[in-house]
Amino acid sequence: MTDAIATIEKPSGSFASDLWRQFRAHPGGVAGLIVFAFIVVAVYLGPFIHTIDPNKIDIKAKNQGPSWAHPFGTDNLGHDMLAQVLAGGQISLAVGITAMLLALLLGTLVGVLSGYFKRIDGMLMRITDLFLALPLLPLLLVIIMLFRDTLRAAFGPETGIFILIVFVIGVTSWMHTARIVRGDVLAVKSQEFVLAAKASGMWEYRVILKHILPNVMSSIMVSATLGIASAIITESALSFLGLGFPSDFPTWGRLLFDGANFLQINPSRVLWPGLAISLTVLSVNYIGDAIRDALDPRTMKR
Repeated sequence: MTDAIATIEKPSGSFASDLWRQFRAHPGGVAGLIVFAFIVVAVYLGPFIHTIDPNKIDIKAKNQGPSWAHPFGTDNLGHDMLAQVLAGGQISLAVGITAMLLALLLGTLVGVLSGYFKRIDGMLMRITDLFLALPLLPLLLVIIMLFRDTLRAAFGPETGIFILIVFVIGVTSWMHTARIVRGDVLAVKSQEFVLAAKASGMWEYRVILKHILPNVMSSIMVSATLGIASAIITESALSFLGLGFPSDFPTWGRLLFDGANFLQINPSRVLWPGLAISLTVLSVNYIGDAIRDALDPRTMKR
């Protein structure tokens, strides 16, 4: 009896533990997770340690290099660059995450409906193709120029621009997610368990929620991580062109735009925000690669 019990195999771990084990096997993903976690903690907890007001003007300390008082130096108005990088990181990360959630919601909705309901598949995919064919940067510039003043008057200069930037990035970034999710839905809906659920008389929306969405969640998670990086780059590009947030509301892209004219006088003004953007985007991309590899059915030993 004891020998029989001893031969019983131990049950495999949970899905989360298997996913984490596969994720840890990806050195780049682990490094990316550590770097991204450090950046998030730094930008949100750093202002409680480095308590200098990012908008405080000190003309006597303008265009200084790194020092104990100002570790990242100062700009032409005496603003502390470390305080501005930390404050700008909060806005850039908030824009990236919020825009990613909007794009993910739209892309998942279109992809699931297109893949599951054949009668609207053609229409939704042609709309997706139309958005993919649009020149995105000129479209973003036109939308911002048309609605910037209206939203500023309605919600204030900061909140209005935040809503506008998140909206324009979100509605122009969902197409790739929609195509990926549609392909996964087409593969899942022909499986036996989905056919059995439909044959049992289960409502369509319950089939989607209980059987379709859980089986395409891996693609959605990968799109989410990569969407953050794409949104941060887009926001930085818009701010660098002077069409993002106002100068007294710094983001990493805005700091690059303001420091470009002082590149030869004070190179650190573009070094630190550029480094923050690069590290954030690179770490998020590594995290996305690791999640994709961890969710690969060929590596999930269950």
